[in-house]
Amino acid sequence: MSIIYQTNKQTGITYAYENEAYWDKEKQQSRAKRKLIGKLDPETGEIIPTRPYKKASPQTHVPAKQGPVPITKVQRRSYGATHLFDQIGQQTGVQEDLKACFPGMYKQFLSIAYYLIMEDHNPLSRFPHWQRLHVHPYGEDISSQRSSELFQSIEEESRMTFFRKQGKRRIEKEYWAFDITSISSYSEVLHQVKRGHNKEHDRLPQINLALLFGEESGLPFYYRKLSGNITDVSTLRQLMGEFDVMGCSRVRVLLDRGFYSKDNINALYQHHQKFLIGVKLRLKYVKEILEEERDTLQSWTNHHPQFGVYGVCRTIQWDYEQYRPYKGDTLTGKRRAYLHLFYNPEKAARDQVEMNDYLTSLKQDLEQGTLKDYRIKDYDKYFEVTETPKRGRKIKPKEEAMRSAARNYGYFALLSNEVKDPFEALSLYRSKNITEKGFGDLKERLNFRRMQVSSQLSLDGKIFIEFIALIYLSYVKKKMQDTGLFAKWTLQGLLDELDSIELFESPEHGRLLGEVTQKQKDIYRALGVESPSL
Repeated sequence: MSIIYQTNKQTGITYAYENEAYWDKEKQQSRAKRKLIGKLDPETGEIIPTRPYKKASPQTHVPAKQGPVPITKVQRRSYGATHLFDQIGQQTGVQEDLKACFPGMYKQFLSIAYYLIMEDHNPLSRFPHWQRLHVHPYGEDISSQRSSELFQSIEEESRMTFFRKQGKRRIEKEYWAFDITSISSYSEVLHQVKRGHNKEHDRLPQINLALLFGEESGLPFYYRKLSGNITDVSTLRQLMGEFDVMGCSRVRVLLDRGFYSKDNINALYQHHQKFLIGVKLRLKYVKEILEEERDTLQSWTNHHPQFGVYGVCRTIQWDYEQYRPYKGDTLTGKRRAYLHLFYNPEKAARDQVEMNDYLTSLKQDLEQGTLKDYRIKDYDKYFEVTETPKRGRKIKPKEEAMRSAARNYGYFALLSNEVKDPFEALSLYRSKNITEKGFGDLKERLNFRRMQVSSQLSLDGKIFIEFIALIYLSYVKKKMQDTGLFAKWTLQGLLDELDSIELFESPEHGRLLGEVTQKQKDIYRALGVESPSL
């Protein structure tokens, strides 16, 4: 059963219907039954239930409000960690939004998400064992077959509605960090699995996953699944189009330099998006301004003691272009932008060591004849190879090219159409590493380094549940970082500490909560939630 929406063209009102598919044996085709459940609030996106057409008669029995689930057997289960996640779900609105979008399945989603966080690296096949020992939202077992069916039942429309609801809860002025990672797969049934280069330069069958994180909240907001051969630079226009679909047309994005292209910057201006993006020093306009600022950049007045970095900002004019297909012309003009230039002495030392190692490996490749495709340009850039019958093969370094590269050790640049202060820009840009941490959590903690699914629908559903788990995990890690809990606890150690709180249930005695120590109360308080109580 799913929820579909239909807009009345005369009134503009959008109605929500429960849609249930069934097989018509007589007509030998799939049919659907629809039941009106309410109207869509255009401001909040909530479904406003419809009123009954007839008043209930005096004889009609009105059932009492459903109370706690009755206790039918004696059991003792861990409660403290799942209580933490219940509280986080309420504070972030995840539980409420899931319930609105997936009314019949949200508790199962939450139980699987809790399991993925708490059972580090373990596959879903161990869920039956875990659920017997823990209180969790669904309260029952979810077999491997049932979880596969659950993944396949998640529809795109409901998923996008969830993103819209979560987006409205985010801080409007925060920047959103956007990045892409690859997930390997050898499946032959997933149409988006393609051979592509990952960051280790391995050309493997994979899909790409794009994530969007709130810079201030530290929480993931949105994701997209991409074909494995899609490059970073080609995804940005599609992302902005989907912002419009979600009702988030005016956002601020943090992007690394892999997303930089002239077309992308023009598209960001065209859509009135605020941005902060890394840029390469070899770009003509960056190179020219860096040469002008090189002598003064490393002066004391441009140094920031907290960052240990020198920085300046130059206001520039971006040469804006917009092709207009409906007129068949190109609109041109100037747009204001801020180019931030930085010099980091520690980075300069690291750059020199890394470049020396890189040049050594290039020379070894040339000597051994093991050239790598992704290095072809650099072989020609830094070395000259000659071969004669008498002297044999000779590899000569191109000193001028090496000196030119060394000239930019320690320098880097950022471009923005909003942020004027260089160190504010640097602080924002450094927060972008939350996406890298998020990717790490997905692949390691949530056991998603390999997809391990048998169909496209299962993959789509599993990624969504993994994303829900990532919201909870990111909340906990952000709070631990902000409150200094990482100085005393590892993530697993903290969850294990809370997991020791038990809930005892008996038909004769009801529910009894185990002891909650002061240490555990302090953890809950630091994480911004209430300690458990009955």
